[in-house]
Amino acid sequence: MEKMIIVGTGCAGLTAAIYAARANFSPLVLEGHEPGGQLSTTTLVENFPGFKEGIDGPELIMTMKAQAERFGARFQYSTVTEFEAANGHVRVKLDDQWVETQTLIVASGASARWLGLPREKELVGHGLTSCATCDGAFYRDVPVCVVGGGDSACEEASFLTRFASKVYLIHRRDTLRASKIMADRALANPKIEMVWDSAPVEYLTDDQGEMRGIKLRNLKSGSESELEVKCVFVAIGHVPNTAPFKGKLDMDENGYLIQHKGTQTNVPGVFAAGDVADHVYRQAITAAGQGCASALDAERYLSHHA
Repeated sequence: MEKMIIVGTGCAGLTAAIYAARANFSPLVLEGHEPGGQLSTTTLVENFPGFKEGIDGPELIMTMKAQAERFGARFQYSTVTEFEAANGHVRVKLDDQWVETQTLIVASGASARWLGLPREKELVGHGLTSCATCDGAFYRDVPVCVVGGGDSACEEASFLTRFASKVYLIHRRDTLRASKIMADRALANPKIEMVWDSAPVEYLTDDQGEMRGIKLRNLKSGSESELEVKCVFVAIGHVPNTAPFKGKLDMDENGYLIQHKGTQTNVPGVFAAGDVADHVYRQAITAAGQGCASALDAERYLSHHA
């Protein structure tokens, strides 16, 4: 029987691990299929407090992990495949083994939806990203593009006009599916140019392997063209990593965990933190804050159910 299991090693999971370990709970932290979360694929992080010159995403994750280990957190490369809660008992299936725990913090994050084009994984951080708030400031006075047509795409495009010389908004249809207020804002912005009825088919890179443009196909005419941009922002949504908990933990229509009081889920002793429950902010610092809150909530739960 574990006192606490933490699922995920992004900012939320690692912050929870630091707090839980300092409280002498010796939490078992599960690394999962994407150790470090989205920060592990990010290059320079400039908006995490405390790093005047910024810090590489993987370095930030490794530093947080070492901090948690220093206080006694235990790390294991396992993926949760099933979850059960009954009669006050909570257990998770780690690959092929069931493990019981008094408290569980789900901080498994959300994975960005990508386009599925060749070389996609290697280009993340080299002119390909899914977060304008994270990376927009790196692309001052150069052209960029956003792929998508929903609220997120319009919001990202509008945000990027603060930095980029021009923002192309690429959408598969001839009308945006965003809410009217978001669509109108994007369409009225003189720095945003719409590219209708088009889908990316290839990323174009320079000799250094950095993004120099994108090849598009017009879905009505079939013609192809190249668009010169320094960064491609993919804004076609995120998928919360909640599959093992479906039907057991309360979720919204998109699969994000619902927090009922603080970080508590509908199952006593089970808490949610970070991007797995937050589809609004999705920042490293907000995930860290939720990780802290979930560990404190779990600690209070244990003090009343020891």
